[in-house]
Amino acid sequence: MAGSDILLVVRALFGAGWALSLAFSALAAERTFDWSTEGEGKLPEGFHSRLTGSGKTGDWKIVRDELPTEFKPFNTNAVSINRFPVVAQVVPSNEDERFPLLMFDEEVYGDLTFTARIKVISGALEQIAGLVFRSQDERNGYVVRINTLDGNVRFYKFVNGVRSNPIGKDYPLKKGQWYQLSVNCTGNKIKVLLDGKEAIPELTDNSFTKGHIGFITKSDTVAYFSDAHVTYRPLEMLATKLVRQVDELQPRLLNFRIYGKTASRPDLHVLAAKISADAGRAADATELKVFSENRMYYGKDNGDGVVTAPLHDRNGETIGVAKFFLKSFPGQTAANSIGRVVPTLHEIEKQVGSADDLAEE
Repeated sequence: MAGSDILLVVRALFGAGWALSLAFSALAAERTFDWSTEGEGKLPEGFHSRLTGSGKTGDWKIVRDELPTEFKPFNTNAVSINRFPVVAQVVPSNEDERFPLLMFDEEVYGDLTFTARIKVISGALEQIAGLVFRSQDERNGYVVRINTLDGNVRFYKFVNGVRSNPIGKDYPLKKGQWYQLSVNCTGNKIKVLLDGKEAIPELTDNSFTKGHIGFITKSDTVAYFSDAHVTYRPLEMLATKLVRQVDELQPRLLNFRIYGKTASRPDLHVLAAKISADAGRAADATELKVFSENRMYYGKDNGDGVVTAPLHDRNGETIGVAKFFLKSFPGQTAANSIGRVVPTLHEIEKQVGSADDLAEE
């Protein structure tokens, strides 16, 4: 096989049931929402009221409430004797599909851990309050919330204003009591915690990769929110993120490149690579052939194996090229080299919605 590329059509030979760990470590940034310096009765700075569904817009404002002594706030300067500034949604309204939102519009987050304490004050029809994350607008985003009337924790999403079926478990929750709710997103993996413990088995969803965070209530619920805190990885180009994930999964790769096209540069070129100096490099004849023919090739580079594969979006369209450089090993063949990389290729494809996604932050 040395000196020539061998055409191999292999996608049908391998399943996609391999788990790729996307846990992010050494997060680089965090933000605590400190409302102690803001005026009581006002909307918290950086937040805006929105509405999903129908009915009255929520009335969100900073009020003061007693915080149990066993809850240590993220910002100890925020405590004033026994009264603690919280954000409240205080206007009840009985529309069944009324979802008042309070959205933080100043930043967009991808991988994150978003935590807040929540207390449901009242609600005859509903007693639901929770967190919004990776929200695109009031009609699209993820929600995790508690229900103290029915006693449960649920996850769901809005897509074009339509709410999905909820996923979750039952818990003996009570109104008038503080609960800490937390969501962790890493890639397409979503974890939900209640008071620091897993509340729902880990979820996988590819609908939204980034967005805004905020708070939500339902119908006639009046609820308080406190100690909101987000820890996150600053946004980066998806291709860069995927290269890092592949390096974590297969650290023995000599190199790994992702090729794509952008509006400013419509030729196929390296968007990101394990060897960072490769970024911007134009595609060669093999990479162009893989892209145009939608077929995988195996070749050699100074005795080491090279697998060049088409990269697909969720609809199966070819939107780029992934190139794996594997150090030579005893018994190395085209088949076993491809076998080492195809599961990883399938997993990274799950995170790519479209060609534009690759170069997006």
